[in-house]
Order: sequence, then structure tokens, then C-alpha cells
Amino acid sequence: MVSRNPYTGQVLEELEAMGFEESVREIQGARRAFLSWKKASVQERAGTLRAVSKRLRDQQRTFAETITREMGKPIGQSLAEIEKCAWLSDYFADNAGKLLQDEMVETDALKSYVALEPLGIILGIMPWNFPFWQVFRFAVPALMAGNVCVLKHASNVPQTALAVEKIFRDSGLPDHVFKTLLVDSQVAMQLVERELVDGVSLTGSVDAGAEVASLAGRHIKKFVLELGGSDPFIVLEDADILKTARMALQARMINSGQSCIAAKRFIALGAIAKSFTEALEKELGSLKAGDPMDPATTIGPLAKREFVGVLSAQLEDAERKGARVVYGPPPPSGKGFFFRPAIVTNVRPDMRVVTEEVFGPILPVLVAENEARLVEMANASVYGLGASIWTRDLARAEKLARELEVGFVAVNDVVKSDPRLPFGGIKKSGVGRELSHYGLKEFMNIKSVVIKGA
Repeated sequence: MVSRNPYTGQVLEELEAMGFEESVREIQGARRAFLSWKKASVQERAGTLRAVSKRLRDQQRTFAETITREMGKPIGQSLAEIEKCAWLSDYFADNAGKLLQDEMVETDALKSYVALEPLGIILGIMPWNFPFWQVFRFAVPALMAGNVCVLKHASNVPQTALAVEKIFRDSGLPDHVFKTLLVDSQVAMQLVERELVDGVSLTGSVDAGAEVASLAGRHIKKFVLELGGSDPFIVLEDADILKTARMALQARMINSGQSCIAAKRFIALGAIAKSFTEALEKELGSLKAGDPMDPATTIGPLAKREFVGVLSAQLEDAERKGARVVYGPPPPSGKGFFFRPAIVTNVRPDMRVVTEEVFGPILPVLVAENEARLVEMANASVYGLGASIWTRDLARAEKLARELEVGFVAVNDVVKSDPRLPFGGIKKSGVGRELSHYGLKEFMNIKSVVIKGA
């Protein structure tokens, strides 16, 4: 596995991938670890997570630089990612005890209750774009529930994958309760297919999700999928134009546009579309592309060279079909896998920038003649992850939120996951939920116990 800096092109490290047999030995170690970890009290597990949180904050800069070097995210965003992982760890350490309590139920028996028990070994198949956060979002609730975790991380972030394992180990987590497996996708699928893991959590593409779901379903294993998105960013006629344009750029450009929950389709009502687009074009000029280690950089390189070609083809398709393109500041010449940010107007619904998930800094602006058409356009997607609505009329926004076919709606804010709220999508954006008590219970046996007198 090759770790490569997407800004310099430099190979940071080459690591040998594990084969299937070596992975099986690690899984066997995880199975033994589960037998004791599931018996640990919630308080013991919480103590370990608090140590994890402290380590993340104590070495925040070191871990953030690992992220930025390996996948190109601006350093300020990497620092924020580490802090969010610490917050997540604290939240479940503080709240899992209450969330995992037996639920007493009134029946005709002497005593009836619902108990929550861990399933066993949970395999996490995680992406490169939020290489710490996605792992922690899957692993922390699973660990607090008493499961053990094995991680198959994206092949381009092996240093991050090993760093995460070391954080858990150095924070006092028993051996093999969290284990990174440097394996390819074929070996990961073998682990799902054999009687080696008890559940799978995948964050990734629709194709990868379909393959995992098919395999897990065939072998009757629980799975959670968080897949792609094409989130609508809805602008109503009474929105604060300048603030909304500023937040629109932020919602699209996080991680250089490489985010499943990034706003990807900007839909404005006709009365405000022109002024919103003009404000957005002005904001576009404020971006600074460059060295992601520079705190002043707001947009870094894409994680892989081939992504530049994919985005170029999507943008060229729009231009061929009559779109108007306004470009942002050019990237530095001769360095990095950069793609120049662009706003696309005169957008048609058959353009690839609308029909496909665009994983990079392209902002298509669509115009709706009325509210009914706006809702129709927002829902005209195979995806259903998130959406945001911008308006001063909060009652109207809540009504609209109920009409959107998504798993998360933010009003006058960007879509972002929060440990206190369930996160996930519908349609081709996924199955199941992460975070909150909903996510905590995904990989648990929800056991009913009924006791009657002799």
C-alpha cells in the first residue's frame, strides 16, 4: 500500500498489505478479546474513551498533519476533525451508560425488559476523505456497546489507519479490541463472506455499498451503509443573500468538495436566483488554493490524481450542453492534484453535474420557478442524504423539511454530523444510522426478557 502526499506527489511510505491468512489470525485475536471486552463495565469502557479523547487533544497537531500529508485536506480542517473525534469520544463516554440501560416494559409477566448486548466483531470499511472522523464515528459507539472493531481503511491512507490503532492501544484499550488490517478489498470481502465477523459498517460509494450489502445479506450479517449524496442547498426568496452565499461556498468547499454531505446542488427560487448567483461568484474569488499545510489555504489538492480527470469530464459535459462556467482562483502551477473551483449556471437536469455525485469543487446553480417545483427538483435524485434550507421564515422551512426525501435537514446551517443526532440517508445514500442512541444500538442484540412466576 502506497501513502502519497497529494500536494507534493512524494511517496511517504510503502507498506506491505496483509494476506487473508494473516488477517484471519488477527480476527481470531479479536474474537478472544471480545470474550473479555463484552464483560467490561460501561464505566471501564468509558474510562478508555476518555483517555482516547485526551490523547487526541494532547497530540492534535501531530494527528492533523498526518491527515493533511496523506490526503491533502487543509490543516485547519484536519485540526477540526481531530477535535470532533475527541468530542465524539467524550459524548459516548458520558452518555452510553444511560443509553444502554435495560428498558423495563409493563406486560402481564412479573418482569419484562429489553436488554442490549453486543454482537461481536464489527468490520469497518472506511473512506479516505475524513480519515479519522469516519473511523471514530463507526468505532466509538461500537466499542462502547461492548463490540470489538477491525478496520479496513482506504488504501491511500495507511499511515492514518495505523495511527488510529495506536491511539486506541496507547490509551489503554486491550489488545485486539481495535485492530487495523492493512488489506485490500478482496480480502475484506472474504472476511464478510466467511464466519469471521458479525457485522459490517461501510462508508463509501454506492457500488461498494451494494457489494457489501449483497454479501452480508447472503450470509445473514447486520450491516450499516453510509453512501454517497447529492445534497440540495435550497435558497428561498427571503434568505440573507450575502450570508447564504458565504455559507454556500463553505458547504461546497469543505475538504475541497470531497464530502458526501457537501452541498452539491444549489437550488434558488427565481426571484432571488440572480442576486444569489452574483454573490456566490463574488465569494468564489475569496478562495485560496495552495499548500494544505499553510493555515491560509482554504482549498487543497484532491486526494488522487485520477479525480481531476473525473471532474473535468463532468464539467466538460455541462459546457457541451450549454452551461455557463465561472472559475475561481487558479491553483498553484506545477504542484498537486488540484482542480480549479467553478460555478455552473444555465444548468439542465440531464447534465452530469446534476445527475451524478460530484466529488469536488463544482457548484451547479439551478433555478426553480415556485416552491412546488423547488421541492420536486430537490427530490429528483437517487440520493437522499442531507439538505439545507435558507430562509427567515422558520415555519415555512419546517414544512419544507418534511417534504424533502433525505435523512438530515439543516435550516440556516450547513449539513454536518453531530454525536447527539442520528446520521444517515435514504434511497441510495444508505441503510441504517450512525451516532446518537440509534447508532449505538445498530450493532447490538436487542433482547427481550420475560419472567413469570414458577
